[in-house]
Amino acid sequence: MNTQRGFLLPVLALLLFACGSPRYADGVFTGRSGADDTGAYADVTLTIQNGLVAACRFVTIQKDGTVKDENYGKVNGEISSADYYAKAQLAVRAMKTYEEQYLRSGSLDQVDVISGATIAYNQFTEAVENALGAARK
Repeated sequence: MNTQRGFLLPVLALLLFACGSPRYADGVFTGRSGADDTGAYADVTLTIQNGLVAACRFVTIQKDGTVKDENYGKVNGEISSADYYAKAQLAVRAMKTYEEQYLRSGSLDQVDVISGATIAYNQFTEAVENALGAARK
């Protein structure tokens, strides 16, 4: 009788854990956020291996299709306003931070909002949720 209990308890615990946690299919999944008030949106690409997120790529894209990168905040290739460029680049740096925090923790709840990059955060979480929705078994 004790042998059966010793066997059944771990099996029951495993079943409860498996039923309570999301299960994701392995592969590459993408998610897109809605557009913000300027028409910009975000795309996230998640690589899932063994049911866990192994890689995350997050980009935000302006209404005209331009990716927000080191040139975001420039006008005609030049920094016309240092303040505007600094704020734009804060959002670009935040995108990388959001990726890293998510990969490190495995949870959107553990990704900290960066002051000045709240729109990017909202787009990130929405796009990740959409990608994970596509990955759910």
